[in-house]
Amino acid sequence: MGYDRLVCLGDIVGYGANPEECATVIREKADICILGNHDAAVAGRMDYDYYYAAAREALDWCKATVSQTTLDWLGQLPYREVEGDIDFCHGSPISPEAFEYVFTREKAKELLPFRDQLKRVTFIGHSHLTRTFALNESEAYNVRGTEFPVREGYQYIITAGSVGQPRDYDPRSCACIYDTATAEFKYIRSEYDIHAQMQKILDAGLAYNFGARLLVGV
Repeated sequence: MGYDRLVCLGDIVGYGANPEECATVIREKADICILGNHDAAVAGRMDYDYYYAAAREALDWCKATVSQTTLDWLGQLPYREVEGDIDFCHGSPISPEAFEYVFTREKAKELLPFRDQLKRVTFIGHSHLTRTFALNESEAYNVRGTEFPVREGYQYIITAGSVGQPRDYDPRSCACIYDTATAEFKYIRSEYDIHAQMQKILDAGLAYNFGARLLVGV
């Protein structure tokens, strides 16, 4: 795609069967990597006792599976990074350490009182969705489409999709590319061997649902 910088918005580990390999790839290739809530849980930076049983078991398995190098690396990842007029967070840019979701227009509207703290574009992950919101002084709007220009006079919250664990009913892997020169945004989908990844999850003894939902992207 001819990109200049690669950013990972967190949750490198969690429900998949290759947490060590994923962490290694991101360490080698990403220019910026943000802490996700699953990364924080595995690194001992947050309590996950309130997670449902299958999620707790997956995180416990990850913690026991990854290397000390990966645990140390997860332990020092930042909650956010800012570059110029772009903000990178896992969840809401307001108190990013709280990992709040922003996946509805109503949640986006809750950011209006904090517009002076928002950059022109904020990229988030967390929900595994492909939702975008544009905020002006008084309203938050849904932005439709797989590609669009970032317009003057608005601040954007863009959910970047998910590589390998989508929740938007498209099972393909999803990432995005943003041209900082033209302010053009685009989602990128790519095929991968979903059945092989599902089988790895099952072979690891993780919950059946974590593998089966890959087939439909939920």
